[in-house]
Amino acid sequence: MLTLNTILKEMKDVPVSRLEELYQLVHSMTSSTKQKESLRKKILSFGGAFSDMSNEDYSDFLGQTQKARTNLFDRKIEL
Repeated sequence: MLTLNTILKEMKDVPVSRLEELYQLVHSMTSSTKQKESLRKKILSFGGAFSDMSNEDYSDFLGQTQKARTNLFDRKIEL
């Protein structure tokens, strides 16, 4: 049975040029909670992105976004 120490010993032999790939592989196997936290941080990094817009411009932006969503997603499609 593999132990953490056995795996770590093998990992030390991974070439430096492949460490990023190894990191991505290990990261893909971590619990979904950690992945969700990472995604949450990425999403929150956009907080305040519209803070430099005037209220009028922001309202116009929201109206245009709503209009675009309606046009794109509220269509009758024949299948």
